Amino acid sequence: MKVVIAPDSFKECMPSSQVAAVLASAVRARWPQADVVQIPLADGGEGTLDVLATALSASVREADVHDPLGRPISARYAVKGDTAIIEVAQVVGLSLLSPGERNPLNASSAGLGELLLAAYADGCRHFIVGLGGTATCDGGAGLMSVPDIRQLQDARFELLCDVDAPFTGPNGAARVFAPQKGAGPEEVEILEKRMRKQAALILAQTGMDVTDMPGAGAAGGLGGMFMAYFKAQMRPGIQRILDLVHFRRAILDADFIITGEGKSDAQTLMGKVPMGVLQNAGGIPVALLSGRIEDRTALEQAGFTPIVEVSPRTLSPQDALNPATTAENLYKAVLEIENVYNI
Repeated sequence: MKVVIAPDSFKECMPSSQVAAVLASAVRARWPQADVVQIPLADGGEGTLDVLATALSASVREADVHDPLGRPISARYAVKGDTAIIEVAQVVGLSLLSPGERNPLNASSAGLGELLLAAYADGCRHFIVGLGGTATCDGGAGLMSVPDIRQLQDARFELLCDVDAPFTGPNGAARVFAPQKGAGPEEVEILEKRMRKQAALILAQTGMDVTDMPGAGAAGGLGGMFMAYFKAQMRPGIQRILDLVHFRRAILDADFIITGEGKSDAQTLMGKVPMGVLQNAGGIPVALLSGRIEDRTALEQAGFTPIVEVSPRTLSPQDALNPATTAENLYKAVLEIENVYNI
């Protein structure tokens, strides 16, 4: 029997590599003869660097840069040949700020420009950039303010993203995502005005109108900035990562696949890791084991079976985010697969 373990991270609790290891251990304990293949995944957001660095045997390096509030930090990136793997959350991520510090009015993407230049100095001319989890909503203004940043215009950029939001408007970067980054209603409107001004500047300097462009609002407008100034190609994050880790080759002859994430709901069906796994499974059964399950009917109709909620609803938020508790519950959740597949 061959079992493929292909989860996303359980956000704020456990990286995808650890989730995969726990699930693999549980599968081997229950079915000692099983051939277990672990494929930790990400969709372009947090965790993308580690997933791709491992899959591509890339060298992980560090650079001295600045966080969203301008404080010195050391940020990681990875290099394979002339390819750099950049996870924007490493340098302008929301997780770098305490709850009281989160306000996109004050957050800058300049540190990301510094990180890109460090990789460029290492000889990188192809950049795979995972967009997601940012604290910023500056439309790339901070990044473009970094001296010498325009020398990167001779490089090739791939953007990994599962967001198709435009730069501005009711579905744009400020109005949809800024509240998640700490902005109140008044701050949102200020940010929207800034984004309109930034879009006008981008149009004047590049001839590209990013205002209504799908994906331009990703990562606080970094998507539009990259596409306009650096001719970046936007790619569905999970699909590109599945290609890079050779997912379809790895699942050949598998009996079933186990995937999961911190929380699964209707948004899972819009380009998240589990949906990418399901769409590329080629008819192999896919079990969904996630910390919290919402919109179960929609997930069932998509084709996941079984669907297991890993964390009991009786757990406190603190206990639900405890790695040891999560590992124990993941272990138990694997047993429910046996009942469905009659193994």
